[in-house]
Amino acid sequence: MPITVVLLGVEHPGNLGAVARAMKNFGFTDLLLIGPKCSPRDPVAQNRAKWANDVLAAAKITESLDALDGFDLIIGTTGKISDDYNLPRTPLFPSRLAEKLSVADKEARIALVFGRESDGLMNDELKRCDFTVTIPTADDYPSLNLSHAVAVVLYALRAEEHASRTAERFPLVRAPEKRQLEKMIASTLNLFPFALDEKRETQDVLWKRLVGKSLLTQREAMALMGFFRKVEYSARKR
Repeated sequence: MPITVVLLGVEHPGNLGAVARAMKNFGFTDLLLIGPKCSPRDPVAQNRAKWANDVLAAAKITESLDALDGFDLIIGTTGKISDDYNLPRTPLFPSRLAEKLSVADKEARIALVFGRESDGLMNDELKRCDFTVTIPTADDYPSLNLSHAVAVVLYALRAEEHASRTAERFPLVRAPEKRQLEKMIASTLNLFPFALDEKRETQDVLWKRLVGKSLLTQREAMALMGFFRKVEYSARKR
């Protein structure tokens, strides 16, 4: 998905370089600087970027917010949230943003806008955005460094993509196999003496809950079935 990270009025070259580094860490390369107070050619920015100097070199620079008009979706970021009466500051969390974008048009041009280090995005700038995102932080120190904020949001986007690919590689156990595993566990439990039937039932419920909570893959479930077969075989031989 063509996502552009937009920094509005970035003030410190070290932060600019750290943003470029975070972008490259998570596979994003399009950087737009609107009204920057420092240059991507600043040695401090380039030193902080490390191996992401190509992101800085390719950054587009403009002084006008009108540069946002070419995007199909504009997402602002804010650390100051309000209530339903202040619509520009009614945000999503990064994880929810990732869910929404995972089903969005993959050809849509998306701008992810971050404000100044000193005071973020102003209300009139937020009004240009389609919606906003906020990062949940501790109440006693809610302000995040710019590059940290960029990294958190980009991580959420990349994690959502990886999760869908991982699910394909590690399919979860299906209901029939899960029921079979539960039957094998119950059969094995019946081989052991319990002082009371209630204790056996407690163990049965416990194992069923463990299997359910574990989100076992098909391969893990098969391995467990093999283990319980061996346990039952050994118990019956005695």
